[in-house]
Amino acid sequence: MHTREELYIAGNWVEPHGEGTIEVTNPSNEQLIGSVPVGSAADVDAAVAAASAAFLSWSQTTTEERAEYLNRLSSAIKERAEDLSQLITAEVGTPINYSRMAMVGTPKVVSRSYAKILEGFEWEHEVRNSLVVKEPIGVVAMITPWNFPLHQIIGKIAPAIAAGCTMVVKPSKEAPLNAFALADIIDEIGLPAGVFNLVSGHGREIGEVLSSHPDVDMVSFTGSTNAGVRVSELASPGVKRVTLELGGKSANIILDDANIAKASGSAIYDCFNNSGQECSALSRLLVPESKRDEVIEVISAKMVKYSVGDPLDESIRCGPMVSKRQQESVASYIASGIEEGATLVAGGAGMPEGLDEGYFVRPTVFADVTTEMTIFREEIFGPVLSISTYSTEEEAIAMANDSEYGLSGGVWSGDEERAMRVARQMRTGQVSINGGAFNVSAPFGGYKLSGNGRELGVHGLEEYLEIKSIQR
Repeated sequence: MHTREELYIAGNWVEPHGEGTIEVTNPSNEQLIGSVPVGSAADVDAAVAAASAAFLSWSQTTTEERAEYLNRLSSAIKERAEDLSQLITAEVGTPINYSRMAMVGTPKVVSRSYAKILEGFEWEHEVRNSLVVKEPIGVVAMITPWNFPLHQIIGKIAPAIAAGCTMVVKPSKEAPLNAFALADIIDEIGLPAGVFNLVSGHGREIGEVLSSHPDVDMVSFTGSTNAGVRVSELASPGVKRVTLELGGKSANIILDDANIAKASGSAIYDCFNNSGQECSALSRLLVPESKRDEVIEVISAKMVKYSVGDPLDESIRCGPMVSKRQQESVASYIASGIEEGATLVAGGAGMPEGLDEGYFVRPTVFADVTTEMTIFREEIFGPVLSISTYSTEEEAIAMANDSEYGLSGGVWSGDEERAMRVARQMRTGQVSINGGAFNVSAPFGGYKLSGNGRELGVHGLEEYLEIKSIQR
């Protein structure tokens, strides 16, 4: 059992002012695996006060000092990689190999990437008679999700450390244990007291107090669009900077000159990674009418072998949903696809064969999905792929952009110049051409209801900086 009874504030583990605990359940077997304390507004006040006090000296440290802490953080994550991977798989249900690569491997690389960025970052430049300087924004509230719990925390704290900011983190209540393990690491590497503070609790309490706190200068939030809107509302009276990484309903376009077998096979994984619980999942597959049958044939054959089950089994592709609530939500979308007349290609209602416990759903593929169907329009956040057909390239682009979201996207074509032309017309924060790999040094974020601001790379660092002009 991973039982945590204290919060991390001002460099110490302290008793919370709040009452009660949040229990953490393993979604693959529904067993209790740990608990964390419920913090209160008083705990938030203490954490923000600690961050405010630490900012005075931390903001004046050299880039070399901050880079050293980032490298220590990366090394410590590497040393504990297997323990962290096992913990996150137990909390979220992520298949263990994907946990090792994305849940822990990526945070390790991101931490070190910011140490590298600091080596050549331009902190000031001259414009005529002005010196334009970049300075840390101050105290940052960070509210993070459960689907990539450690990665989303590191994606915020690493650039904040690099910038010279201090922070208060509120982790997701579904997967908070890894955040406490991270606090142990931060304590061990000697990050100065008050730079990093951790307060667990419920979003409607801790998150709302943080978002509206008068001594918080910036809020960085990742989660649902509705919750992001609420964060913005609470932060607006204080004119705080708010960065939001929200939902997605991303389109994956296969053009008629693409390698159909490769594109179709890849489409399954582009939608189903992390059991489909990715904001950037390519959940809408748009294919030429003339290639419909060929695409479905490839996908059907691969889905027969697509394994679901215990996420600690290294042969398993798809684990459970994170919670009973998420399982029920995904099941309701599968039911709506059937009710609204989409063609069921694979999966469907009910538990996967051979499983009678855990929050599992059957990985599902629908074809003949039209633009007015619920599964075309709404984010499902589970392993459900919708296939739609189009007749012209222009129609494919219009269908891809026919969404209130704009987080990610994909294009497949035998002509890279054509693929690039289509990618440039997609109103979305990132596009992968022919399966182009995720880049931790490139900016990540969305258009429209997918959010504002960017994470990762230099653009992620600049979110945590203010700009000052000094005339002389």
